[in-house]
Amino acid sequence: MARLGKAVLYGVATIFVSALIVSFVLSLILKFTNVSEATFAWVAFTCSLISVFIGGFVAGGKGKERGWLVGGFTSLLFTLLIFLFQFLGVDKLFTVQQWLYHLAFLITAMCGGIIGVNISVSRNQ
Repeated sequence: MARLGKAVLYGVATIFVSALIVSFVLSLILKFTNVSEATFAWVAFTCSLISVFIGGFVAGGKGKERGWLVGGFTSLLFTLLIFLFQFLGVDKLFTVQQWLYHLAFLITAMCGGIIGVNISVSRNQ
């Protein structure tokens, strides 16, 4: 059980680091080009999905079993942290759109966890 918890923490840390890098790159693109923020919404969402997938992948690889569960817990912890930052920092609850985004994050992280487990197991054989 400790290995799964450690894997989830690695996954969440990976999500935040990759999201930080992607946010920095996207902000540079917005700053130095004529692209508007409104046209960038789907790009940002896609990059977020990729970050969550990578986090689930890392968590699944570290956990080495039950990739869907490890990826799911990784996404749920990420969602909880984002919810707490938003609720405690801005005093707002999630909107329906945000719940749908985080549902997509959950499914994506679970897929990443499944693939991460399978790749780590096949690499060890």
